[in-house]
Amino acid sequence: MEKKYPMFTEEHDMLRQSVRDFAEKEVAPYVDEWEENETYDMNTFKKMGDLGFLGLRVPEEYGGGGTDYWSVVVLFEEMIRAGSSGFLTAIGVHTEVAIPAIMHFGTEEQKQKYLVPAVKGESLGALAVTEPEAGSDVASMRATAVEDGDSYIINGNKIFISNGARADWIIVAAKTDKEGGYNGITELIVDTDTPGFEVSRKLDKVGLRSCDTAELFFTDMRVPKENMLGELNKGFHQIMANFQPERLLVAIGAYGGAEAALQLAIDYAKERVQFGKPISKQQHNAFKIAELATKIEASKELSYRAADMYNRGVECMKEVMMAKLYTTDVANEVAYEAMQLMGGYGYMMEYPIQRAWRDLRVMTIVAGTNEIMKLIISRNLGL
Repeated sequence: MEKKYPMFTEEHDMLRQSVRDFAEKEVAPYVDEWEENETYDMNTFKKMGDLGFLGLRVPEEYGGGGTDYWSVVVLFEEMIRAGSSGFLTAIGVHTEVAIPAIMHFGTEEQKQKYLVPAVKGESLGALAVTEPEAGSDVASMRATAVEDGDSYIINGNKIFISNGARADWIIVAAKTDKEGGYNGITELIVDTDTPGFEVSRKLDKVGLRSCDTAELFFTDMRVPKENMLGELNKGFHQIMANFQPERLLVAIGAYGGAEAALQLAIDYAKERVQFGKPISKQQHNAFKIAELATKIEASKELSYRAADMYNRGVECMKEVMMAKLYTTDVANEVAYEAMQLMGGYGYMMEYPIQRAWRDLRVMTIVAGTNEIMKLIISRNLGL
């Protein structure tokens, strides 16, 4: 029997069952195919829009559900059960990175043009911040947006952009004040059919292979001023404000992925017989599984605490960083130990544990590396 947490209402339970049914029917049967082809079916994405899954927190006047963050937790807990972290990443970038940026900082015109179709699954969004020479050090980005009449001219290069090869629109961060550092960055919404936009290459990743990750180039690309998102030179602060739900999403994916990986190992251990008994009966293995299960439960509780604070509008930067740091480290430990428990079979591509091992590895890197998480946590502790 699944544990019942008090924050999940009857409405959340109904949503959970709906998402679970959808994931089992529309996602799980195609995971291997999507991974092999390094893509996913956009019809599945559209169906999620039709069912209201892509705009759970979006106000109803823009076609969303107007619900709370716990609905997002439910959505991603159930989607990760289907076994496709790649597809979940694509959905997560769209729903918890691109959409919230428009929702929080967009003008009414921008919301009608980008937010409404995004919620319906009629368009796919992305965010482009990272550059070859500017990862954690966002202020050192080199992409520029120069004012020219009623437009901005964008030039630059972005890399590691999830959804970058398939997105219909991308929120691009660029320098509008070269000497302004963090206070010289502005976000602009770019339609990917704009002249000067180029998907240079689709990157070949270790994991999350069904989600495209691209390198992008912008060459004398003219974007109208009305496409500026939020305030001039406030882009960095807007990006930081939107990091909380993104990092929480990573934490949810991490403990959810870890739960699935451990279950694979448990099922294997119960069936694999060595020295006359299932290896789950070997004390070392049983104790190891117990330790990992405890760490996963601690990960979930830490994430739930951060999600509760975020949902109530309470300042929770430190708690979100801690959740992201701990859950992703635990998830990598679980994937490693689960593969070890399965021995040679765990290393074979025909067993899904190898995909969990590959997919979970990036969790300590995306949405701010775990080293950056430690830096922010230490500063919050006054160090």
